[in-house]
Amino acid sequence: MKRADMLLISVILIAALAFLAPRYFSGNDAKGKDGQELVANIAVDGKHYRTVKLTKEEQTIDIRTEHGYNILKVHDYGVEMYEADCPDQVCLGFGFITRPKQTIVCLPHRVLVEIASEAGEDEIDGFVQ
Repeated sequence: MKRADMLLISVILIAALAFLAPRYFSGNDAKGKDGQELVANIAVDGKHYRTVKLTKEEQTIDIRTEHGYNILKVHDYGVEMYEADCPDQVCLGFGFITRPKQTIVCLPHRVLVEIASEAGEDEIDGFVQ
């Protein structure tokens, strides 16, 4: 290998580390942009069912309605749909969510899970005159 090849490889590795290091060291401590605690708001049939604080410890939320059941798992400062008896199982495909405004929806059971800040104030995305 030539000296120029080694230099090129070194530059590429340093650039890659520069992009990955901030993501690795920032961590996820269940805080929104303004340092507010994050919660998961759960609605069933359009009505508020429960609000759950996102924590590191694992907790299970069982939602049973006349339409069926859903089991949510809260852990590592996020939430995921763990189990459901709906026929299409699409709600299980949303995966593990950890950021504000992310949602999990189960249409057959009419369940909506949305992450928000604990204060409940929406931040402005944009302003048009």
